[in-house]
Amino acid sequence: MQWNIPRIVIAATQSGAGKTTLTAGLLAALRARGLSVQSFKVGPDYIDLGYHRIAGGRTGHNLDTWLVPEARLAEIFARECRGADIAVIEGVMGLYDGGRRGISSTAAIAKVLDAPVLLVMDVKSVGASAAATALGFRSYDPSIKLAGVLLNRLGSGTHEAMVRTAMAGIDMPVYGSLRRDASFVLPERHLGLTPVEEHEAKAMIQSLGTCVETGLDIDRIMALAKTAPPLSAAAGEKYSPQYPCRIAVARDEAFSFYYAASLDELRACGAELVEFSPLHDAALPDVDGIIIGGGFPEMFAADLAQNTAMRAAIRAASEEGMPIYAECGGYMYLMRSMVDFAGAEHEMAGVFAARARMTERLQMVGYVEAEQTEDTILGTTGLILHGHEFHFSVEETEAEESGLRPFRFTKLRSGAQYAAGHRRRNTLGSYLHLHFAGCRSAAEHFVEACHQWGRSFS
Repeated sequence: MQWNIPRIVIAATQSGAGKTTLTAGLLAALRARGLSVQSFKVGPDYIDLGYHRIAGGRTGHNLDTWLVPEARLAEIFARECRGADIAVIEGVMGLYDGGRRGISSTAAIAKVLDAPVLLVMDVKSVGASAAATALGFRSYDPSIKLAGVLLNRLGSGTHEAMVRTAMAGIDMPVYGSLRRDASFVLPERHLGLTPVEEHEAKAMIQSLGTCVETGLDIDRIMALAKTAPPLSAAAGEKYSPQYPCRIAVARDEAFSFYYAASLDELRACGAELVEFSPLHDAALPDVDGIIIGGGFPEMFAADLAQNTAMRAAIRAASEEGMPIYAECGGYMYLMRSMVDFAGAEHEMAGVFAARARMTERLQMVGYVEAEQTEDTILGTTGLILHGHEFHFSVEETEAEESGLRPFRFTKLRSGAQYAAGHRRRNTLGSYLHLHFAGCRSAAEHFVEACHQWGRSFS
């Protein structure tokens, strides 16, 4: 099918140039004009979309060709843009950065979506050299529709005039600029930006939208987005929900890393998703399965430990054989204990005989291929899943859990292989983050397992 969707990609020269700040401001400015704007984020990052949601008012989605096949990615894009006046796509890292051979880079996604690109440039302490950088980005891959630049962190009017003159010399349009302003610096910590669940970001984003309305040429950006040609994308297969069940999804300040389209795959299989809080709730809801996603449990380890009723409830559900799937932070929560950055040890759910210990150094970041070495709630032996890891913790496994692991991970960049994860009865956990839209069979297998477990108790 052909979809007419005005769209624009906000890319950058490198991480930290201001993509998220400018994207959030642009979303807020467009929304203030009464437009319905759909946002997307290139790559596997969860946190930026929280800022998008506050700014744009709609749930944002990730675009990642490692996690989700290209055909399905275009389908998800078209589906989520229904009713929107414009789609704004925030890039990842630098324009050409991604996985091995540029997989899932901003440039790769811009090609898939046939979308024009604006390049955010941090021009602090840079003058005419900014034009040389822009020229290099344009010539590196002429097939990219690099339409112009957005200048960020300008120091003065004189500084802006200097950079604009240099850009005019290479025929590189400037679609707007922002001055340096410390009040628009988004809070960060060890995994990147601080999630919006943990601080008040609404007022700052509204102010940022006002600043962007003044500093960026919104009318020209809208006109540029409308130059994107019709997009070819499948309408999406229709599935009848086969396995009715209820699945509890952990969501609070400690656990918030979920892909909206991934959860939609579970619903399409028949699952009703019920949110609960390992931090604040004393009991599990009446469900047939549990998902505990990633997040920042290390920042709330003491509070998680104090909720003994919830830890006991999850441990009991696991002992009873309820299907439980946990990723990264959720995996850490299912271990016996967690050692925080200060060195204090806190009891966790105690499902797996292991300890998570936080470190000052990043332990793993990147795409991985995960092969199942045994049958699990996601599928049978040999199932291949695409995912990513991003964590500062190390896993210290006790002897009773040191045998066969449910996964063999292969790093995409280096090809290094290692055993990973734990399985205990129908509880499965690892550092892997996956997207169920990239492996529908895993979603079906998990939902079916929850359905069958629920029927056995009905």
